[in-house]
Amino acid sequence: MRLTVLGGGGFRMPLVYRALLEDTGDDAGRCTELVLFDTDRGRLDAIGAVLAEQAAGRPTAPAVRATTDLDEALRGADFVFSAIRVGGLAGRARDERVPLAEGVLGQETVGAGGVLYGLRTLPVALEIAERIAAVAPDAWVINFTNPAGMVTEAMQRVLGDRVIGICDSPVGLCRRAARALGADPGRAAYDYVGLNHLGWLRGVIVDGRDRLPELLDDATALESFEEGKLFGARWLRALGALPNEYLHYYYFNREAVTSIRSAPATRGEFLRDQQAGFYERAAAAGRSGGTGALELWERTRLEREATYMAESREASGGWQRDSCDLDGGGYDRIALAIMRAIARDERATLILNVRNRTAVPGLDADAVVEVPCLVDAGGARPLAAGAVAPDQLGLMLSLKAVERATIAAATSRGPAARAQALRALALHPLVDSVNVADRILDASGALPTP
Repeated sequence: MRLTVLGGGGFRMPLVYRALLEDTGDDAGRCTELVLFDTDRGRLDAIGAVLAEQAAGRPTAPAVRATTDLDEALRGADFVFSAIRVGGLAGRARDERVPLAEGVLGQETVGAGGVLYGLRTLPVALEIAERIAAVAPDAWVINFTNPAGMVTEAMQRVLGDRVIGICDSPVGLCRRAARALGADPGRAAYDYVGLNHLGWLRGVIVDGRDRLPELLDDATALESFEEGKLFGARWLRALGALPNEYLHYYYFNREAVTSIRSAPATRGEFLRDQQAGFYERAAAAGRSGGTGALELWERTRLEREATYMAESREASGGWQRDSCDLDGGGYDRIALAIMRAIARDERATLILNVRNRTAVPGLDADAVVEVPCLVDAGGARPLAAGAVAPDQLGLMLSLKAVERATIAAATSRGPAARAQALRALALHPLVDSVNVADRILDASGALPTP
């Protein structure tokens, strides 16, 4: 089986390869060839050096091939994993800084920054979808490109349900909640509903019984894990659910913005500077034919994981991430589980970004939602979520309108594009003024000059 990774020079690529190395299934359903595509040859060389060390001594390791030619990368692919970053980390840093200058949240996927990132990314994602349709029409696309829900919905307009979006935030929340209850995360079932980076865990079912109420009643257990520390037991009890960590930017927006603005660098700026050093040294290690690239990557990865959402943790009292949350990845195992389920017809239930159909009442059939899905050889089908609380549904509807205005802007030209982009920014709940939205759009350079 051939897996093509778009954005194959990305920093987290070794996590995907690690998951592939751990898959010991038969060759009929196992990835035997990995094709890495990236527009930057230097990044491919650096990551290639890390992967070579990972594969050392493993005779069944998937063969790795790297290319900067998109059609070559896609041809013959069974699965395509899309993890591109249009504009690189320099673009992310700009997306974050421009809103912050206006006193509103600057974050990669949430708020104005997410809209700006979408405006830059969607045209490229749609071009890729067209090439997949032409060159590898039978391939399944697993999308991790952010903003994941928005990009998945746009790509589905070209490729239909063969595009499945993934994110590691819901599975991390579910596992942490189960562990706080003393339950085996693998044996529990989860009632989760939302959009990407905007979801709520509404139930943790263990042996047929929902134990979330028990967790909400135990402040010590509730505040023993990441989301409990972020939101606090008092607010979680008021909500009656466990929010995705990204909802901290909504529920505690003032504190989050203050913390981010007072930090010496945004997350994008930190990663931009950190990874520049990694790629330079890893590529040098690869050119020398020696080792050291894997160790360098692991050190860099641990620093990256330890500083994840540092400003939100500072805004909620200041605390360090648990060691079990520093493993990294999560999305890599989700991607592998999707491939196994489809290629081997092994049924799996996973929280994914898919077309709603009738799963979430109140949202239309084509809206991409993030819910538990049944995955098998036929793809991913959402499970019925049932009624959604009015506050949750209202926020989902607002953000879906923002996503669709962003898609409309990215697929339009001239005044129509600008009008839709302004609409997307101004309608976002975290942007408090149309004039602010106007200035952000002008300063961002997110739309091409007419």
